[in-house]
Amino acid sequence: MNKTIVIFLLLTHQLIAQKTKTVDLYKLQSKEKLSVVNREIKSVEENGKKFVRVSEAQGEGIVWLPVKNFKKGTLEIEMRGKDVLQRSFIGVVFHAQNDSTFDAVYCRPFNFFAQDSIRRIHAVQYISHPEYTWQVLRNTRNAEFEKEIISPPDPNSWFTMSVEINEKAVKTYINKASQPSLVVNKLTKVKNGKIGIFVGSGSGGDFSIVRIL
Repeated sequence: MNKTIVIFLLLTHQLIAQKTKTVDLYKLQSKEKLSVVNREIKSVEENGKKFVRVSEAQGEGIVWLPVKNFKKGTLEIEMRGKDVLQRSFIGVVFHAQNDSTFDAVYCRPFNFFAQDSIRRIHAVQYISHPEYTWQVLRNTRNAEFEKEIISPPDPNSWFTMSVEINEKAVKTYINKASQPSLVVNKLTKVKNGKIGIFVGSGSGGDFSIVRIL
C-alpha cells in the first residue's frame, strides 16, 4: 500500500478516536452522576463486565446522561435485554427537551427470533413523544417506523445498537452491521437536546457503555 495512503488512514483513525466520547455508565453510577426517571439503577459486576442494571416498572423509564447538548452524530450503546414477551424494551433517547418530549430508538429482543413474521417486524422501533407513540405509529403508518433485524443477536446476550442521527433522518445498525436495520425520517424539527437510556413499560435492562461519535 502507498505510504501516503497509510499515513492518511492512520490520521483519519486518530481523528475519529479523538472525536469519540465514551460514557462509562458503571463509573457514572458509582459517582451518582446519572439522573433516573421512573426507575431504580444499580452497579453490577458480572463475569468481569461492569454495567448498570435498570429495574422493571410500569410506565416508561429514562436514565439521563450528564452529556452536553447533543445535535447530530452516532450514539452507540452496549445493552442486554431478555427473551420474555412484552418484558424487554431497551434503547436510547435523543433530542430530548424534558422527561416526556423526546425521540428514541429501541429494540424488542423478545421479537428477534419470533416464529410469527408480524412480531419479527416489530424488532426495532423509532418513536417521537409525546405525539408519535408506538401505538400511534403502528395504527397510522404501520411497518414504517419499526422493522425486522436481519441476522439478529441472541436476545438474552449483550449486543450493540448504533443510531446515526442528523437533522432529518435516523439510521439504526445492530452489532456494527454494514446495512441499517431501520431507516426513518425524523418526525419533529427538533435538532438538539439531552440523551439517555430508554426502557419501555414493564421493562428493565442492562447497559454498559454509550459512545458518542
